[in-house]
Amino acid sequence: MMTQNALKTAVDQALVQQAHALFHARKYAEAAPLYRQLLQQERGDFLMWGYLGISLRHLGQYESAFACLMRADALSPHSPSILMHLAVCLQLLERKADALNMFAEALRLSPGDFNIHAFFAYALREFDMNAEALPHYNAVLAQDPAHVETRWQRAQTLLAIGNYAEGWKEFEIRWQLDHTSPFWRQAALEKSYTSKRWQGEDLRGKKILLYPEQGFGDTILASRYIPLVKAHGARVIFNCQPHLRRLLQHIPGIDQLVEGEVLGGAVDYHAPLMSLPGIFGTEVHSIPPAVPLHVPTEIPAEAARLLVLAKNRLKVGIVWTGNPLFTGNARRAVPLARFLPLADIPGVQLFSLQKGPNEQDLVDYCAQPLIPALGLYLNDFADTAAVLKQLDLVIMTDSAVAHLAGALNVPVWNLISTGAYWLYMTGRDDSPWYPSMRLFRQTEPGEWDGVFERVAAELKKIAASRKP
Repeated sequence: MMTQNALKTAVDQALVQQAHALFHARKYAEAAPLYRQLLQQERGDFLMWGYLGISLRHLGQYESAFACLMRADALSPHSPSILMHLAVCLQLLERKADALNMFAEALRLSPGDFNIHAFFAYALREFDMNAEALPHYNAVLAQDPAHVETRWQRAQTLLAIGNYAEGWKEFEIRWQLDHTSPFWRQAALEKSYTSKRWQGEDLRGKKILLYPEQGFGDTILASRYIPLVKAHGARVIFNCQPHLRRLLQHIPGIDQLVEGEVLGGAVDYHAPLMSLPGIFGTEVHSIPPAVPLHVPTEIPAEAARLLVLAKNRLKVGIVWTGNPLFTGNARRAVPLARFLPLADIPGVQLFSLQKGPNEQDLVDYCAQPLIPALGLYLNDFADTAAVLKQLDLVIMTDSAVAHLAGALNVPVWNLISTGAYWLYMTGRDDSPWYPSMRLFRQTEPGEWDGVFERVAAELKKIAASRKP
């Protein structure tokens, strides 16, 4: 018969194996309680503290994760791996200087470590240090040239610094990302196509299917390439998201508009929209202009009534958050409260263009009389386009409406967090893709105060310059 101590050891080992199995299956919410249970029995095990810390980090509990990893570091000082995970927590806590110092120390202790280089590169990119990130991505690829995630991150970094020639080539690696990526489903669907992926071949007498692959904003962005495809002589079939159908229906070069139909076997070629910039060899200086979009002559009646209330005030549309289901939305979004002081500027009338669950924020902040809600009456992007053309300015955090305003040449101030989408490049306050767009960037991670101070100062100047 087993002794009590032997039985306890057997149970512990089984629990350890169960916790590790859950951890490696990325079931962090299930693994974390088991590591806590094990640490109640043996608090001096630095590995358990480390695994618990990493699990909590994946669960978004960054402060607790950092504390657990600090305990692991105390038990096993100077471990490059633990220092690396501590640095990742510091990055997520937006403690830039501390994170960079910690990464540098981890790399000093283990100069060739694949994972340290990879995480360090990602952190530098999140801190808008794209040029500094490239050597670390290159170090990773020197060890594993086929590492898909690193190639994808590097592609976006190249585009962010304006190296479009190399960036577009690497951008195609997105189709090889794993099933957790938004590209995986489209890549799987594409395998059912019997047609050929278009790479710039002569299209005279041929049919080509163009289709979106990412969000609404990316579709609006890349729609400018549809006439260029048509110029190759093809019959162009465009598979369009329903909410964009009216807006994009009259783009020159579209012969047939479809929704949700898989026509890969009924055409000669197919191409995803976001591959077109690379196919046409787009450089920063050669970006084609946006195409004409369909703007209805009439706007929804209630939206029109609310706009009249502004009288001669500066009519400013606002959006404070994008799609909350997008994993990066929390970083780029702000609370509605950030915009409320702008409503106090003399001569300014704010209007909400917000759609989705966050429309409720106007009620929660008791802001409905102060900021009329136009978003309630906008059924698709064509309605939104009609309203945008009635506004003097749009101020917003990054989402599809920014692309729409830019494509319509409506003045838009896009409030940008660090680690922003590659489209907004590095160190610019304008966009070569949208001449009417002005960028207000964070100077430090998570630092929105300065952004809104600059916005308020500029808005006051514009409002004061208008005749009463």
